[in-house]
Amino acid sequence: MPTFSNAKIGAAITVKVTPRAKKTEVAGLMEDGTVKIRVAAPPEEGKANTALVEFLAKALNIPTNQIDIMGGLSSDRKLISLIGVSPGDVEATMMRLAAVSSKAKAAGKATKPRKKSTAANNKKKK
Repeated sequence: MPTFSNAKIGAAITVKVTPRAKKTEVAGLMEDGTVKIRVAAPPEEGKANTALVEFLAKALNIPTNQIDIMGGLSSDRKLISLIGVSPGDVEATMMRLAAVSSKAKAAGKATKPRKKSTAANNKKKK
């Protein structure tokens, strides 16, 4: 179960960011409570950090100016301060988004037909 820190007027979370993803989404929750988030933006000129903050703001329904990256600006692991949202609300939202992402992946894998290898196609042609 993820661990979210309580603060006087908000919450703090640890995030592991993967830039250059196909889409921005919560990818899962790690055993230590870290939230894995993929962002579509590249890790150049702060674009991935900006995308992360915008994604969290939308997901948690808070303004971007209430989100600060307290540590890890140039790292894939970041400590995020969230003002105006309770740790319980953050936990519920991240768990919901992680579950949605997992279900979408499972559905995509189940319905996606596998392509045959080129070697198999070449054998058929002979």
